[in-house]
Amino acid sequence: MDKTIFGLDFGTTNSALSINNGNSVKMVDIYEDGVTNKTLKSVVYYDPEEKEFFVGQKAVNQYVDNDGYGRYIQSIKTFLPDLSFSYTTIGNRKYTLEDLISMILSNIKKAGEELINKEVDEVVLGRPVVFSENPENDREAQNRLIKAAKIAGFKNIHMQYEPIAAALFYESQLKENEEKIVLVGDFGGGTSDFTVIKVKGGKHKSTDDRKEDILSIGGVYIGGNTFDSIIMWDKIAKHFGRNVAISEPMFQTYYGLPYTISSKLRQWHLMPQLRTPAILNDLKRLKAFADNEKPIQNLISLVEDNHGYMLFQSIEKAKVELSSQIESDIIYEYFDLQIIENITRAEFNAGIIDDVEKIISCVESVITDANIDVNKIDEVLLTGGSSYIPFIQRFFKEKFGQEKVIHMDAFTSVAHGLGIYGNSVS
Repeated sequence: MDKTIFGLDFGTTNSALSINNGNSVKMVDIYEDGVTNKTLKSVVYYDPEEKEFFVGQKAVNQYVDNDGYGRYIQSIKTFLPDLSFSYTTIGNRKYTLEDLISMILSNIKKAGEELINKEVDEVVLGRPVVFSENPENDREAQNRLIKAAKIAGFKNIHMQYEPIAAALFYESQLKENEEKIVLVGDFGGGTSDFTVIKVKGGKHKSTDDRKEDILSIGGVYIGGNTFDSIIMWDKIAKHFGRNVAISEPMFQTYYGLPYTISSKLRQWHLMPQLRTPAILNDLKRLKAFADNEKPIQNLISLVEDNHGYMLFQSIEKAKVELSSQIESDIIYEYFDLQIIENITRAEFNAGIIDDVEKIISCVESVITDANIDVNKIDEVLLTGGSSYIPFIQRFFKEKFGQEKVIHMDAFTSVAHGLGIYGNSVS
């Protein structure tokens, strides 16, 4: 191969880029001064004063500096299978979902091209095994991602499943002719995907798409955002009206918020949808008939001031700490509102147990579909932030043996593998 191909992992939370120049594949810096320069936050922010869009950490910084003023859009990837999302209006102009995603992709494309001083129009894009459990929505999600890549300037676009890409990265580190059967678990922000695949060290034919080596593949629409949502509802939502009694005229007293509001409150990427005149008027009406006005007013302030991101950052921080501590505090302070909620690992485990059981069921199905005995799996490769949750780790260690469980780089293994797959599409 004498041309350059990008391997681009567009993630729910972070994105990463590798470059395949025909001789080697390497990760590249796509952001300066980050926690890791190898990733870019998958967020877009529109500053109404500057009338300008910002991407990545710059978007976060600008948004925080403006104290939540403007349009901040995160977890954009999760909207891909949502057929009801046709466009949104920002600064008096309509933007499709593909337009917004292309801003992130073009930013990454430009960073890679500047590094090698060369235009690149070919890319291998990663995708989860399951964008949606609805086949039509799943197909549309992939088509939208491809369209966004075209808007960003890519002409030749190839797709590969993210857990397969992670397996290819692992394979590249094996010795010549070393063969293994591995289970890959890729825990993203929106989905958790699993693959059983045969890997072998050494060079492979450039035309080998590896389909014969893939024994099974599967996934569930559960990820890191799911667990954030559970913490929000179980520990924090009471401060924003979850348990308030509402006694409206002509209606019996009911408790808590209407589903149209509560469903968005518990998901950070949907909270901006509460910021409409109609919903804000509904909240003000609910406040007038609530037995306790303060939680509803807290919610109104949270929505009007667009502080959902800041609140969920504190939730995510506590969640991450629970991977190494038995308890943590969720701390959020804004004007006259101060929230300090302790959460223990045991409480967290109890909250996520149903979703973890769905993950376990998916893993079991993938192994069954591979038609091999569990003992034949040589290694279990885990990547993604949620793979560090002790409750999830425990299952894999008990099922396969602690010595078989390997943690791959949570940020770059998929992107690196996508770059390696570029050898098969040249």
